Amino acid sequence: MVKNQIDFITLGCSKNLVDTEQLMGLARRHGFSCTHDSKRPIGEIAIINTCGFIGDAKEESINTILEFAERKKQGKLRKLFVMGCLSQRYRKELEEEIPEVDRFYGKFDYKKLMQDLPSPVSQSCRGDDRALRVLTTPRHYAYLKISEGCDRRCAYCAIPLITGHHVSRKQEDILQEVKQLVDQGVSEFQVIAQELTYYGVDLDGRQQIAELIERMADVPGVKWIRLHYAYPTHFPWDLLRVMREKKNVCRYLDIALQHISDNMLSAMHRHVTKEETYELIRRLREEVPGIHLRTTLMVGFPGETDEDFEELMDFVRWARFERMGAFAYSEEEGTYSAEHYINNVRAEVKQQRLDRLMALQQEISAEIEAEKVGSILQVVIDRKEGDYYVGRTEFCSPEVDPEVLIPVSGKRLIRGKYYQARITAAEEFDVYARVE
Repeated sequence: MVKNQIDFITLGCSKNLVDTEQLMGLARRHGFSCTHDSKRPIGEIAIINTCGFIGDAKEESINTILEFAERKKQGKLRKLFVMGCLSQRYRKELEEEIPEVDRFYGKFDYKKLMQDLPSPVSQSCRGDDRALRVLTTPRHYAYLKISEGCDRRCAYCAIPLITGHHVSRKQEDILQEVKQLVDQGVSEFQVIAQELTYYGVDLDGRQQIAELIERMADVPGVKWIRLHYAYPTHFPWDLLRVMREKKNVCRYLDIALQHISDNMLSAMHRHVTKEETYELIRRLREEVPGIHLRTTLMVGFPGETDEDFEELMDFVRWARFERMGAFAYSEEEGTYSAEHYINNVRAEVKQQRLDRLMALQQEISAEIEAEKVGSILQVVIDRKEGDYYVGRTEFCSPEVDPEVLIPVSGKRLIRGKYYQARITAAEEFDVYARVE
């Protein structure tokens, strides 16, 4: 065990990652050294940031806690702490079932951890607790969380039960963080929230996302801004004007649609119709030419018929999403659907539908990426891997989207720098390029 070293482990989404980075910054200012997602954790303290969204995520979180609890039993760990969504929702049960954990924290009280953990340095030697978080991403990009919680209350979703009501950060606080991150070398921002199009409504009753992004775009040093997790109902149309006018706002929108059948949309409590969804996609593509849309869809929701699913397949053929993920319905305790609906779609049917949907998307993605061959696009370099530099265009979010592979032979490329590259070949998802 390395004395005064904390091994941080983050599970779940990028919003969790931001919380970990903030706590890592606080830990360093209290005199601790920190590692993140180390393959060989050797610190005397471990902090696990958990996910509690769906069954698979909860299982992964519990297994990780048990793994570190066993290390503690074996004397390889002195202190074990757990934070995040799983402990926010199931703290009492976890305390009873896994006593090896020294203390559990939720989504909003995790910074108290530093008060409960004796600091190896005196108060007078500590840095400013308001100082910057520690980035775990490559130096040139960061996730920027603008709000917490959600007021939408979709029938299947446990997130409002975990995170509570939507709470927006003030614009000035966000812009100050952007400027600080630019000073650290960040040029690309992934703007994230559970529901970013609702941003600001809780502050003064109006949607402020377009104003916030416009102000962000005017900060010197901001090269790319990419938007994640929009909601289709009451879409703030002025945001599209900002995307058109501000060249550093990527033509990219992550907007989870879940389904297209009116039967399913109503049962899911999505507060949008099939007709309105089709019109939304038309208008997004019309007002922001070349926009790349990422969405998430669900199959196997209670009551989904073959006809409902075929409607969904037809919709995907029509919409031709550049990026799409899908998952099978998982019943989550406490949600409306778990309490009021019968989970009546068989597991094998869910899987068959999921496989068909993703096979269709693979075909669409291959066609869309092939259309890029011959074009010149701006590419940021993330890393070098084997015989290739690996980068992304404005249409690609880190870790979840296709990448651009550029042969190492020739000009030396620098991580975090932007280059003009000609696309030379394409696969189902990734593309190949050469720097012009």
